[in-house]
Amino acid sequence: MKLRLLFLLAMTSVIVSAQDFNSTLTEIREAEAKSALQRILHRSNLNTGNYDLKYHRLELNVDPGVAFISGTITSYFEAKSDLSTVTFDLASNMNVSQVTHQGMPLSFTHNTQDELIITLPATQAAGVLDSLSVSYSGNPESSGFGSFEQTTHNGDPVIWTLSEPYGAKAWWPCKQDLIDKIDSIDVFMTTPVFNPSNEAYVAVSNGVEQSQVINGSQKTTHFKHRFPIPAYLIAIAATNYSIYTHNVPNNGNPFDIVNYVYPESLTTAQNGTPVTVDIMNLFTNLFEEYPFASEKYGHAQFGWGGGMEHTTVSFMGSFNRNLIAHELAHQWFGNKITCGSWKDIWLNEGFATYLSGLVIEHLDGNTQFTTWKQQRNNNITSAPEGAVYLSDTDTLNVSRIFNGRLSYNKGAMVLHMLRKKIGDATFYQALQDYLNTAEHAFDYAKTNDFIGIVETTSGQDLTEFFNDWLFNEGYPSYTVIWNQPATDQVSLTINQTQSDPSVSFFESPVTLRIIGTLGEELDVTVDHITNGQNFIEAVNFVIQDVIFDPESDIISRNNTTLLSTDEFELSQELLLYPNPTEHVLTIKKPDRLTINEIKVYNVLGQLIDQMPWQSTINTESWSSGILFLQFETIDGVITKSVLKK
Repeated sequence: MKLRLLFLLAMTSVIVSAQDFNSTLTEIREAEAKSALQRILHRSNLNTGNYDLKYHRLELNVDPGVAFISGTITSYFEAKSDLSTVTFDLASNMNVSQVTHQGMPLSFTHNTQDELIITLPATQAAGVLDSLSVSYSGNPESSGFGSFEQTTHNGDPVIWTLSEPYGAKAWWPCKQDLIDKIDSIDVFMTTPVFNPSNEAYVAVSNGVEQSQVINGSQKTTHFKHRFPIPAYLIAIAATNYSIYTHNVPNNGNPFDIVNYVYPESLTTAQNGTPVTVDIMNLFTNLFEEYPFASEKYGHAQFGWGGGMEHTTVSFMGSFNRNLIAHELAHQWFGNKITCGSWKDIWLNEGFATYLSGLVIEHLDGNTQFTTWKQQRNNNITSAPEGAVYLSDTDTLNVSRIFNGRLSYNKGAMVLHMLRKKIGDATFYQALQDYLNTAEHAFDYAKTNDFIGIVETTSGQDLTEFFNDWLFNEGYPSYTVIWNQPATDQVSLTINQTQSDPSVSFFESPVTLRIIGTLGEELDVTVDHITNGQNFIEAVNFVIQDVIFDPESDIISRNNTTLLSTDEFELSQELLLYPNPTEHVLTIKKPDRLTINEIKVYNVLGQLIDQMPWQSTINTESWSSGILFLQFETIDGVITKSVLKK
């Protein structure tokens, strides 16, 4: 007689198929982090906190063939308190030639702490708007590995900037403060008309191109951007770009996606970028209209792998769909609403990563989306510790701010778990409410702002959820013990252990897939809130297997299902006594049953002892409580329970 499996140890498997989305994420993270490498010790300057920026006019002179920039930045600002001096952030290696106020020169100092301190001609009263202009020049010191890059592509010169998080001051006098967005900007970018090969140079910046004016061998391109923007999202680039567009219908209010690509990459880009329209339509349907539809969206190719989500024009190292989705997602999450501090970076990166997963879900289907979640979870749980939310110390470390495992992947999966907890309709409504809250729209938000909005929309207290998954560390490992006490029932007992002591228990919905002997399937979702919690669910078939979290919706690892019953013939003939036991356990088996090995598990599914077959076992070293003995036979596995005193 073939022995039915009375105990089955089933480890959750990892399906590896299709594209490895982690490789693109690594490139994204590295690009977004590069400009910080030399400037991570910079903080929002306390000396710039006494005024609000209203407007910048950037008049810049660059030659893509030369690592150099010069120009004049005119800044309008409103005093928050009486001002006698104004401080801007500017790298100390840059040369300031003049500061003027209404055409008159002002005195200034430029110190080694990268502060440009300007003495005003008179005290500026609180609430008063005023302006000044700074003329400067220099070779930004991070050129070649930071926020200002001059290099070549296919032998042609190219120049570009990338300032996240602290690199803007390397190439222009600014205020690097996430919570003081500039209301609007004009960028006048003067370049040579042609490159050495007599090909036209094309300038790129934020917003809408207004004009090109040629003056001899020089061309000035004017861009206008009329939405609030932080300094790190202002960018310029110039080379012999080829330009083509896609049109987004946008429910009767069309706008263009403008693509600036290297000529040698034109065919590849033209094959890759059309999907941007599909992704734009998806995000519009899920969240809201593209925030900058009155201007443009675009891509500008640059020389690093990955990309950077400059407002209205993402700089792109390639044109694969995952990168396109990630950078476009930032236009809502990161650009319309910017994280209020680098401790809250997951509000930018976790969201953009999750939206790239939603593209897979909606364009490729659930199987590929499940693979994507498995890959996120495998990466997240590759180490036992780590919180999504950063500490003050963490913000001193660029690799921690832009940590792919935590800020990107775990942040994304926390969003997905929030979606499973509160339901799809409520989840998407909460994100729409977040994007449209007047206090945060086109401004900034911090983590507790987001949590408050989700709690209001859902009507739920989510303190425990966010404490466990966002502010504290680690992940759970689950053990599910099941049996079929009746033909129409399944009994499920669920336990978990935690990888890090900062969380005592991860409360979470848990989905189990019940598999029948004839291929039937039934998914049941239970709310797991305590260890040892038992659930009785209805079934209408004979169960063959139980699969934990079949669609990888939970951040977890090393999950086990223990399928157990004592209802069968050989199990009934296998006797354990005394039970309860205190010192020695005796085992009596039928002669026809061959047992090769005995394993002992506690109620958490943890292996605490194992041995070859023997008829007596010394139990003195076992902890008291219910234990499960797994008998591995030549025909299958039998499990018996015993109470250790």
